Amino acid sequence: MIFQKNSFQLLFLVGIILLGFAAEKCRLLVGEEASSKSWTGRFTFFNCFDVGTGTIACVVKELVKIYLHYVGAVHVRKVREAAAAEAVKAGLSQGLSYGEASEKAREEGNAAARRAFLQAKHIMRHLISSGWDVFETLYVGGTIGEGLMRGSGTLLGSYAGGYMGEQRLGWIGFLVGSHMGSWAGGRIGLMAYDVGNGVQFLLHFVGKEHNSDGSPSLRDSFL
Repeated sequence: MIFQKNSFQLLFLVGIILLGFAAEKCRLLVGEEASSKSWTGRFTFFNCFDVGTGTIACVVKELVKIYLHYVGAVHVRKVREAAAAEAVKAGLSQGLSYGEASEKAREEGNAAARRAFLQAKHIMRHLISSGWDVFETLYVGGTIGEGLMRGSGTLLGSYAGGYMGEQRLGWIGFLVGSHMGSWAGGRIGLMAYDVGNGVQFLLHFVGKEHNSDGSPSLRDSFL
């Protein structure tokens, strides 16, 4: 079992290295204009004061965070109330007095609320990180496809890194793992985008070569 796990990790690492190598060659192939823009371009805190797109983005980001926290708070309250009501019923059915059942329900409700809060916090952290990467990509001149690829990689990497880190080191592991996972996932998404661009460029180039030779194109062969 341990051997299989180590083999999978080794294959995954080799796959990432090969993907990075292929992405670098594809960026050289298609040129700087067609390759991903968010490798070097970044949205910084000072962009919030450009009295333009950056300012609007920062305002929208804070509004989204407030809304997500509100949704999380409503969810936690509902979970607390449901757990407390269930605990009261269970306590009364066991012969406890109403006061004892209420005290037990308060403890059960608080415990359920803490679990729900942590779950909501985990989910919101991943979504905000992913959405911000999509915007940052568009802000520095990237395409929607690049933004979606980077955002998807960030979301998956943040979830995977947070889960693995939490399994090993608890909440500290979740914090570190989700941060590193989101960064690595975003970079993997960008590499996949560049490889896709390179493949598309090669297919387009091959199609032009066939057309220049007078042979039918791939599209014409199906018509």
